[in-house]
Amino acid sequence: MSATHDVFNQAPPLTGFSTADEPALLEALRRDGGGWGEAEVRELGARAGSAEVREWARMAEASPPVLRTHDRYGHRIDEVEFHPAWHQLMAAAVGSGQHAAPWTDARPGAHLVRTAKFYAWAQAEAGHGCPVSMTYAAVPALRAQPELAAVYEPLLASRAYDFGLRPPLGKRGLIAGMSMTEKQGGSDVRANTTRAVPTGDGSYAVTGHKWFTSAPMSDVFLMLAQTDEGLTCFLMPRVLPDGTRNTMRLQRLKDKLGNRSNASAEIEYEQALAWPVGEPGRGVRTIVEMVNMTRLDCVTGSAAGMRAGLREALHHTAHRRAFGAELIDQPLMRNVLADLAVESEAATTLALRLAAALDRSEAGDAREGALRRLALAAGKYWVCKRGSAHAAEALECLGGNGYVEESGMPRLYREAPLLSIWEGSGNVAALDVLRALTREPDSLDAYFTEVEAASGADSRLDAAVARLRALLGELSDPHRAQLLARRVAEQLTLVLQGSLLVRHSTPAVADAFCASRLGGEWGHAFGTLPTGTDLGQILERARLKDIP
Repeated sequence: MSATHDVFNQAPPLTGFSTADEPALLEALRRDGGGWGEAEVRELGARAGSAEVREWARMAEASPPVLRTHDRYGHRIDEVEFHPAWHQLMAAAVGSGQHAAPWTDARPGAHLVRTAKFYAWAQAEAGHGCPVSMTYAAVPALRAQPELAAVYEPLLASRAYDFGLRPPLGKRGLIAGMSMTEKQGGSDVRANTTRAVPTGDGSYAVTGHKWFTSAPMSDVFLMLAQTDEGLTCFLMPRVLPDGTRNTMRLQRLKDKLGNRSNASAEIEYEQALAWPVGEPGRGVRTIVEMVNMTRLDCVTGSAAGMRAGLREALHHTAHRRAFGAELIDQPLMRNVLADLAVESEAATTLALRLAAALDRSEAGDAREGALRRLALAAGKYWVCKRGSAHAAEALECLGGNGYVEESGMPRLYREAPLLSIWEGSGNVAALDVLRALTREPDSLDAYFTEVEAASGADSRLDAAVARLRALLGELSDPHRAQLLARRVAEQLTLVLQGSLLVRHSTPAVADAFCASRLGGEWGHAFGTLPTGTDLGQILERARLKDIP
């Protein structure tokens, strides 16, 4: 073959690594009571970085689900077909307990270990994380109806992935979905028009529509419908106890920007049977437990996407030469990579701290519960916003190589905006921050107790805390408070991230974060860390250690 076809100056394939090969992840596990799960997290991370699983991820994305509304004879079936790679990914996620393990594990740190697993595994393929996350989130909401929880929770927590249309109580394990969004309301679920009427035997007949139901192939759904008492939460199975199919009509699958391996559908209900969960008329209050759990996974998934993009950028630049040197050794590229690394570690550290707060609040620690209420809403806003910018910059590190599908970077880029939209887009999350500040003042006390654990350690952090207190003092007027809501959410998150990094990361990472994000020595794009930043130490901490 002609010498013009020799391949050189290209990065080798990136396989055989571990997505758990990250100091920030492992340190948080040990620090907050999850050290007992480190071996499992490491094992899962090694699997996520294997050639086999990376191929599963590629195939699941390249072969999106297909809706089959009818069989060959004209019978309505409303089934979604998936590539086998999707089922392999799901089986691995369920088998490792990412979907519900903490609800059956009394060990301290169970939610932290589960979140670490979700973080490591999501770096392989993000789409199937949606039904995994919703199953995890369904359990605490379902507990509002103890008789239903007693029957369904063991199956939701089972580590058996049992796909297919069969009566749920006859399966080895169940996957749960959530169905709230309607055409006319979007995030304003109180505008829902779907109606539920009692049948006389404890069930309700539901008629209406849902505009966006993710993972419609799930076995059971928590959904909202109007009753005489008001908006109420219900549990709806796809297959009824007698084996007949519930009248949930899948109208079409959404043609989405990203998350293409996962199905999302428009659904019409025609006298579909469902069972009430929680107090009638208090459906939002019931299902908010599910929303809060999935919000944690939004933050975690965004952090996972950042780490995946950073890893690809580090790998490419370490093997690509330009202008006489490896890209990773050139000062400007080092600044970009270090800036991406700082953002990634800040997101990861916050996600794991939120998981630790969940563990402690479940154990009865009211302060940790209050901290989680405020910090989760703020973190959902800011970390998920940062995911898109991070993905774009990481892709750019690969240049034209990153713009083609084979690199995997477009998949990361398309996925990133979803996590900012899912479970409440930016304004919804920011307004939720205001609600927490107004209705749960203990959450602010818990927040400042947490951030001031680093008081005196960095003058830029101390100054940022003072500015934040002054900003919060401007919220007395409701109109002005709404105008400031996004800024408040952003600053709450940045200050908390700064405190966590000052206390728990290396001096180089903490200094770079405080100088740039809190001290103003930063531009409007990645790669603008101030001169004097210890780029070498930041990159050494971020690089993979278990591959050449």
